[in-house]
Parts: sequence; C-alpha cells; structure tokens
Amino acid sequence: MLQPPSPIYPVAGIRAIEALVTPGAQPTLMERAGRASAEEAVRLTQDRSGPILIACGPGNNGGDGFVMARRLLQAGRNVTVAFADDPAALPPDAAAAFAAWRAAGGETVSDFPAAPAGGWALVVDAIFGIGLKRPVEGRYATWVSALNAQDVPRLAIDVPSGLDADTGCVLGTIFRATATLTFIALKPGLLTLDGPDHAGVVNVHRLDIEAAARLPPQGLQVRPAMIVPFLRPRRQNTHKGTYGDVGIIGGAPGMTGAALLAGRAALKLGSGRVLVGLVDDDAPAVDCGQPELMLKRPERVVEQATVLALGPGLGTSALAVSLVERAAASDKPLVLDADALNLLAAAPHLRPLVMARAAPTLITPHPGEAGRLLGSDTASVQADRVAAALALARRFHAEVVLKGSGSVLATPDGRWFINNSGHPGMATGGMGDVLTGLIASLLAQGWPAEPALLAAVHLHGAAADRLAREGIGPIGLTATEVAEASRGVFNGWMVKAARPR
Repeated sequence: MLQPPSPIYPVAGIRAIEALVTPGAQPTLMERAGRASAEEAVRLTQDRSGPILIACGPGNNGGDGFVMARRLLQAGRNVTVAFADDPAALPPDAAAAFAAWRAAGGETVSDFPAAPAGGWALVVDAIFGIGLKRPVEGRYATWVSALNAQDVPRLAIDVPSGLDADTGCVLGTIFRATATLTFIALKPGLLTLDGPDHAGVVNVHRLDIEAAARLPPQGLQVRPAMIVPFLRPRRQNTHKGTYGDVGIIGGAPGMTGAALLAGRAALKLGSGRVLVGLVDDDAPAVDCGQPELMLKRPERVVEQATVLALGPGLGTSALAVSLVERAAASDKPLVLDADALNLLAAAPHLRPLVMARAAPTLITPHPGEAGRLLGSDTASVQADRVAAALALARRFHAEVVLKGSGSVLATPDGRWFINNSGHPGMATGGMGDVLTGLIASLLAQGWPAEPALLAAVHLHGAAADRLAREGIGPIGLTATEVAEASRGVFNGWMVKAARPR
C-alpha cells in the first residue's frame, strides 16, 4: 500500500490544536510528551549501556525533559539532568514537572557534565521547543555545542534547539540531532531548508490527539498515496495519440543537452510523442542517444504539441522571448523553468500574459529564480520558503514548486505541500531539466496540474532514493540516471495502486 500523506502545521496551528484539548484532561500534554520521549529513549538505547543525559531549558520543552527523566528513573535507568535556571521561573506545567522529578528522587546539575568513562548512552536536547524565535546564545549555545560533540545518538524533543519550527532557519547555535521526536504533527521547519540537516530521523507522536479532526491540515507532506486516483492501468485499445504530445523548447547554443534531457524524461514516463524544439540553429537533427525524440523548429513545436515546457537551456535571446510570448498566449498547459522564469522576471510584458492564462501554468523555480520573480532576493525567499511559494502561486496564478531542501509546492488557492524524497546527490546539472520533462509528460497524459506536479516532484526524488539504495550515488549521480530510474519507480506505483485494498 502506498504511504498516505502526513499533515503539517506551523506553530500557530499546533498552538490552536493544543488549546482545543479539554482543560484539566489527564494525563496532561506535558505528561504525554514526556512519556513518549522516555519510550523513544528506551528504543534508541536498547543496545547501548551507560547513563542518559537530558539538557533541560527554561520553558515547557524543559518540562517535557523533566517528565522524560522521571519516567526513565522510575524504569530503572541511570539519568543525569542538566538544568541551570531558577525553578521558580518555570511556566506552571514545567514547574510541576520539575517538582515531580525532584519528588521522585531526581537531582539536577547546573553545569554541563563531563561524559562518564564509558560515554553517554544518549544525549537529549530538551532546551528550546517550537516557540523559539531568537538566536540561541550564551550558556545554552555552549550546551548545544557540547551536546553536538558527543559521538552518541542525539535526540531532540519536538524540534532541535536553534531551529525555527516554521521556516527551517537556523537561530544562532543549533542542535544536530540524529533523531527528533516531534509532537501532535509535523512542523514545516523540520522538513525544509536547514531542518533536514539537523533533525535527523523524524518521528511523530500524536499524544493521543487526532490533529486533523480538530483543525484541517495547513500543509501536507507529499506521498504517492495522494495521486492514487490517477494511477490507472492503461486500456488495451489505445495508441500514441492517447498519451499526448509533449513539446520541450530550449537548447540554445552550448545548452542543447538541457532540452534533450527534459525530452528523454518525458518519453520515459510514457508520453505518446515528444517534440523538442532546439533554439540553436546548429543543433543536431536527431538525438542519437534517444532517436524516438522528434527534433523540430521551436515554432513548430509550439503549434503541434498538446503540452508545452519552456526553459531548459532556452537562453535569453529575442527568439527566446518571442517563444515564451507565444506559449503564454496559447491555450495549452504550460511548464516554465530555468531561463523561461528568468525572462518572466526580466520582461514585464510577459507577466500579464502568464497571469491571465486560463490553461494550467506550472512554474519550477529554484530560490534564486524565485527571488527574481518576487522582486526580492534568494535570502528573502529562503527566510520563509512556504510564504515565498504561496506568494508565487498567487502572483502568477500558477502551480509552483520552489525547489531545494524540502521542496515546497503551492497552489493558487493557498494550499501547500512539502516534498522530502531525494538526497544531496541530486545537486548536479540537468536535474531540473528532468523534473520539467516528468511534469510535462503527466500533463500530456491527461493529469490535472496539481497531481501532475505532486507526482512528478515526489517521483523525481524517489528515483534518486532508489538509485542510492542500489549503490548508485549519492556522489556522482547524474540526471540521466534519475530519468531512467523514474520509469521503474512510477511503474512500481502503478502496480501497488492496482492491488485490491
């Protein structure tokens, strides 16, 4: 069975869900979180000896740590708790958790302790939680650095200290977890920008709360199950015309390979025909590596294709501008990538053409391209990737994927998704061209714009993940290999979707 999507909530959404928990409900949310954390610690240390170190902070995240420590102590585990603040200044629930820890016989140390002779079995970050909005500095920065220096499993409670739970930005010094146990639901900061590099393996404990029943999810993590309704076996009575004509336009001098990569990806994902319009007048008449591609003049491709994808190696010539104009004015689904996006940002007269389109428009910017489209810069986009993707979707009335670590997908009506398939080996030339071809192929086969984008983005990363499991990459992974692997992964989804449930 294909894995269902997971709900994502920003901090405000999590707080709203917490507020809906019946007042006085037992056990309290802090008790539930501390118990879940203790169980996770036991799981992580089942084959490790030695004491567990829990570093507790001055807020409710520290309170979760005190409950965790008490539970572990009661289970007979050796626990050291580091806490350097005034217990009287703790929030009420955390103060009660601290008192219960002391009543159970627990003690705290105010200085970061030296590791025992045999080392710690586990170190736990319960310093700052999802409410952190200022840089981690001073004593706690020193503590976080000391926790990071321990060559043992490192567990973060809810989010790693120093991570903005909404954006994935690093706030000062940040804990580098090997595992994170987050509560109620996923937070966007765990999944995008710097979150994946610091959260490690993320597990969600719902704390006996069905979040989606209390508040509709504000985001979703992309999973193949989201596109199951479109994974239908092909009828026997079909022909190549049934599966559409993809038109790829690009390939300026020196960049012919970009357009060919996109075309090859579209072909391997099942398009009936793929037409490639190369802007370079000296381009080859045939792709010897994939002779099924139909190489034509770009103007002819605009006329003949049922779906258009512009940008891979397009360049910024006057011809490139005219091709974007013609494609934007057409009534065909349109994918804009790379140089097509740069032209859209640089040529003001193109924007109204795109904004006014009735046919689906899909754009695939990386952060630099997104900054240019928004009239800002890369840093501003990366400071809030979800907000940037939503702004692009509204501005251009387009389906958007903001590429990067934890790609963010957004729709014109304000919904958003985060995709976490893929790995750093994909940071090589041509990967974006392959993604463009995958998107265009699904559109040509009749998929609506949103599921086509969701499926293609997830498939793109899932293909790289499969290759990594087979020992291909992450270092040295090529776009051609990902295009090849996408076919196998997609067919595997088709088989799973066809099984009786």
